[in-house]
Amino acid sequence: MEGPDGVTYVSDRFVVAVCTCRRSRTLPWCDTSHRRRAAPYRAAPPDRPSGPGE
Repeated sequence: MEGPDGVTYVSDRFVVAVCTCRRSRTLPWCDTSHRRRAAPYRAAPPDRPSGPGE
């Protein structure tokens, strides 16, 4: 794989996943760090007003 900076990354593994959460310690490869950390806080969507017939 070639990064945006032109650096070529090589893995000896048969199957790899590219990290998109940016939490991996083995960038650009995924090391499942996203599973160990809580997701950032997201506010719940506001309640929808009731319409006719609800």
